[in-house]
Amino acid sequence: MQLFYNPEITETTAQFSFSKEESKHIIKVLRKKIGDTMHITNGAGWLFSAEIISDNIKNCVAEIKTKQFQKQPKSHLHLAVAPTKMNDRYEWFLEKATEIGIQEITPIICDHSERKIIKKERFEKILQSAMKQSLSCYLPKLNNAIAFKDFIKQEFKDNLFIAHCEETNRKSLKQQLEQNKNTTILIGPEGDFSTKEIEMAVNSNFIPVTLGETRLRTETAAIVACHSVAFTNE
Repeated sequence: MQLFYNPEITETTAQFSFSKEESKHIIKVLRKKIGDTMHITNGAGWLFSAEIISDNIKNCVAEIKTKQFQKQPKSHLHLAVAPTKMNDRYEWFLEKATEIGIQEITPIICDHSERKIIKKERFEKILQSAMKQSLSCYLPKLNNAIAFKDFIKQEFKDNLFIAHCEETNRKSLKQQLEQNKNTTILIGPEGDFSTKEIEMAVNSNFIPVTLGETRLRTETAAIVACHSVAFTNE
């Protein structure tokens, strides 16, 4: 099944038009025509089956035939991950985390961050592509980049963890995770969190954890954390 994405469709939509760019891709590249069926998600849990009623290359129109709501995950996983020095590594993390199953992502700018600016529009496209590829009907929420000190001041619920590499009293993330609990995990930059940032997190009730015995890259640590939560909730 090939999945398309259109955030403007709701459960009450009867028919809709694709953008000029999408219409060209659907009709010219995919060679879709009147009467063909398409599957579309709005990224908010709905899966729609639609029939093309106009195969205009500039304005493809489809009519909704069936709709189905995909069951929502029982828990909410929020990863706050520092942008990596090489942008493609962060993009890889976004893609794989979406495939595994994640609900929210926040890029955090830390004391040791070498990259402080992100390309949110590009990141959004990567998330959309990964959602469609994995046939998921939920698009992860991507927040604006925020300074660590500002992020940590927010209110959080349930499981709170900070993964770092300092030789201090850290617990195993695997042993700390609870099934079907909302979880927020902080992952630092290549130079790790600063001692001050770790102290701030602990004072905000984040539990210091380790992700294993080896030192992981930022993007690898984020994927390990994401998969650990997904595995716990299976």
